[in-house]
Amino acid sequence: MTDTETATVGGGCFWCTEAAFKELDGVESVTSGYAGGHAEDPTYREVCTGNTGHAEVIQVEYDPDALSYGDVLEIFFTVHDPTQLNRQGPDVGSQYRSIILTHDDDQHEAATRYVEALDEEGGYDDDVVTEVEPLETFYRAEEKHQDYFEKNPEDAYCSMHAQPKIEKVRERFREKVTA
Repeated sequence: MTDTETATVGGGCFWCTEAAFKELDGVESVTSGYAGGHAEDPTYREVCTGNTGHAEVIQVEYDPDALSYGDVLEIFFTVHDPTQLNRQGPDVGSQYRSIILTHDDDQHEAATRYVEALDEEGGYDDDVVTEVEPLETFYRAEEKHQDYFEKNPEDAYCSMHAQPKIEKVRERFREKVTA
């Protein structure tokens, strides 16, 4: 069995980013949670207030033989708008910020270079506001938030916001999508 690697990213509601990443071949697991803040062991309700400093994030455990960290970053930047400060679509607050929480120096350097390159390429009308920080602690979200889209496919919010992200991944990364 191949060793896996872990990436932690936040780009809005974790239900939506989790659903998009679960489409990919080489993704062993995706866990919704909270990170980047100061409150210990926060709950969903606490994070939603914006007072914990945490963002809604996902941890992606993946096979580096199937997906590179660069692939993970490219997919992440495809499924959210990295120019929106403290929001994604209808979700507003620092808990929905664009953030990459790195697990080691190599990830930190790669993520920082990636964000700088996006800004230099000028592919966006506005500046990229994605934060890149070392991961201190990841707090797993409550069970009802794990695999949320899978468990609630008829949820109107997910239909409007998760489904388009899934479709983007299926279209743009066709060769990396699980059959």
